[in-house]
Amino acid sequence: MFKLVVVGGKLRGKEYILNDGENTIGRSAESDHVVSVEGISKKHLRITVNGETAFAEDMGSSNGTLVNGKIIKRITIKDGDKIALPNLILQVVYVLEKKIIIKKKVLKAGESDDDAYDDLNQIEPMPQSLIAKPIWFFKYKVMPVIYSFNEQYEWAALVGILLFVFIAINISLTILPVLRDSKILLIKEIALRGKQYAAEVDRLNNVYIRDKNLDQVYTGFLEGADAEGVQSYRLFDLEGRVYRPVSELNTFVNDPFSVEAKNFYSNEKNQDREVIQDLGSNTIGIARAIKAHDRNLGRDVVVAIITIRFSPTSLAREASNNSKAYLESLITSAMVAIFFFGMLYYMTIRPLDEMRLQIERVLRGRQKELESKALFREIHPLRNSINSILMRIKELQNTDSGETQSMEEDGPYLRSLKEFMAGAQGPVMILNSEKVIQHINPEAEDLIGIRENASAGQSILDTARDQGFAATVIDLCDQSANNEGCNQKESYEIGGKDMYINVTALIGKDKFAKGFYITFVRND
Repeated sequence: MFKLVVVGGKLRGKEYILNDGENTIGRSAESDHVVSVEGISKKHLRITVNGETAFAEDMGSSNGTLVNGKIIKRITIKDGDKIALPNLILQVVYVLEKKIIIKKKVLKAGESDDDAYDDLNQIEPMPQSLIAKPIWFFKYKVMPVIYSFNEQYEWAALVGILLFVFIAINISLTILPVLRDSKILLIKEIALRGKQYAAEVDRLNNVYIRDKNLDQVYTGFLEGADAEGVQSYRLFDLEGRVYRPVSELNTFVNDPFSVEAKNFYSNEKNQDREVIQDLGSNTIGIARAIKAHDRNLGRDVVVAIITIRFSPTSLAREASNNSKAYLESLITSAMVAIFFFGMLYYMTIRPLDEMRLQIERVLRGRQKELESKALFREIHPLRNSINSILMRIKELQNTDSGETQSMEEDGPYLRSLKEFMAGAQGPVMILNSEKVIQHINPEAEDLIGIRENASAGQSILDTARDQGFAATVIDLCDQSANNEGCNQKESYEIGGKDMYINVTALIGKDKFAKGFYITFVRND
């Protein structure tokens, strides 16, 4: 839905709702929106609305129509565009409409109608679109859980916690798989070394193994400095009797890995397989069955089992590097997250602080309504509601006092501005509170082509040849009036010269602008 809001000139604050189809604007009673302002033609402007698109068309008005400072015949308009008419500046506003089906529950005894439902808890029906369904599910199923946490934790703390959870999940899903894969590759390489050690025992002791003489088996290469990474090993038979190392001769295996290997190879189906197991603490266990040919049975049988526990420095180094990489990623991501949290936090609270300060200014009469340059569409309904409340407060104050405060006259203030102009050097023009020309000095007459004796008492929109110039002056007047009379400046080409238009509003005791002092300075 489109609407026009008067943001400058007469009828400031008035709104015109634009319906689908043609909407005519003018002074004629036949117009859809009657605007009884001097300078506007009977049939001035036609705006055609087609869904989310709107077209503006000048209907042959005598003073023309400007959109964003340019004279138009027919143009597409959008949200935020400004339409300048004589003594009026309209802003185009596009309002998003949401249709909500409210299911009202039966009132209980003693329950008021206001307590029957809470708008925040109303659930819209699930949309049919596949794209909109995940959004609906997230909004009405997931977010209520977050809202419940917000009732226990401050907003800033909750956002920080959610950001930290996001970082942890992100790192776990991206970096940890890479680190895990690199560790798996390293374990496989270490396992190959262990298998070579086990195969070497079988190869060097082939004669003793064939005769089942395990007391003569040589395993010295698994001990001392030559056995890099070998933490411990055991050579034992299927009964668990240990033959090597010599320090454990004729004892029985009792460590979990060796016992598990003995039980594993007791099953004939497993005797041709090798066992590789991660024992934790950067240790890898390798087990292998050593077989010899049995002439009586006519097949190979298990003579002994060798288990080796590997703890190479490369595996410990890899674990250390992985931990370091994870911590570095976590710290770096946390620093970036803190930066983004700061941006998110201050971007969110700035419009609220701005609104709070403007409410104080409106209550003190220094400003007419809340407004903001920040683009924050979600907060517009709140700002409009507050403006309505402030307006009602003013109306109630006027009602309570029993009389409406009268506006101050412009005359005394305009006379003061004329005295300033008498001593000024350079082009000067004075407008009253309605943007009607009061005084123009000769330098300004030569510059802008408007004579005081022919234009005094007329709107600048009616007398200016360049309607863009007139709209710019009016816009600067409104800006100065809304900023407690602070000087407003804008560059504009006048008569082929690049000039600065300076506008200062003189504010009266009733906090409204009583006149505008306009100077023109060459932009060298």
